[in-house]
Amino acid sequence: MNKLIKYAILLLFVMASGCRKDSVTNNSSSTSVIPNDFLSNSNYDKLIVEIQYLNGFAPTAAAISNLNTFLQMRLNKTTGISIVQKAISSPVKSVYTLAEIQAIENVNRTQKTSGKTLTAYFFFAEGDYAANSGSSKVLGVAYGSSSMVIFEKTIRDFSGGVTQPPLSTLESTVIHHEFGHILGLVDNGTPMQVAHLDTSHGKHCDDQNCLMYYAAETSDIVANIVGGNIPALNTKCLDDLKGNGGK
Repeated sequence: MNKLIKYAILLLFVMASGCRKDSVTNNSSSTSVIPNDFLSNSNYDKLIVEIQYLNGFAPTAAAISNLNTFLQMRLNKTTGISIVQKAISSPVKSVYTLAEIQAIENVNRTQKTSGKTLTAYFFFAEGDYAANSGSSKVLGVAYGSSSMVIFEKTIRDFSGGVTQPPLSTLESTVIHHEFGHILGLVDNGTPMQVAHLDTSHGKHCDDQNCLMYYAAETSDIVANIVGGNIPALNTKCLDDLKGNGGK
């Protein structure tokens, strides 16, 4: 099966299942990892998060600080967690398919999982998601065992205004939500301690106040965070992470 066919199958799968993490192995990081590898210290005691973006679309410093705090609070990594950032060259696009996002990662991702060091990857896109339809816009997608895309341009469209949340708040909400999928939430590689899966939206929490509620990946969350508060994981999601090796 050639790469174009694989990419087409992958795109159709993600469009059907929202931002849930799937089992894609990225060419740029061939080591297969599972949520327990992120949460526990058993196989990897260090995490490097690589963030890449086009000039002018870097995440805010506050969002990076918030991500670091989020990970430090939930992951057991005795050698530490670090975040590295880099601007990259890429064709400027108004919309991106998931296949195009993965191709950018395959060419540009530099941090590789090896030895006791685990890696994760973010691309901050200057365009919208090609699968968007209607007024609700997807703001982020976790598309592999360690890979995520944040649609930074779309996030900026829905933040910073008088009736909108601060940019860093919306960024952080989406970043944390997508990393939650990488950590196996909800019922996505990290077993549920008690049932709380939103079966209507797949791999999301049924609590509308939880970070892992389905709306946190879309522009539908905007009205709920105008005050600047980033949604937190509820007790059930936290118990799931702890049960799979996390803090």
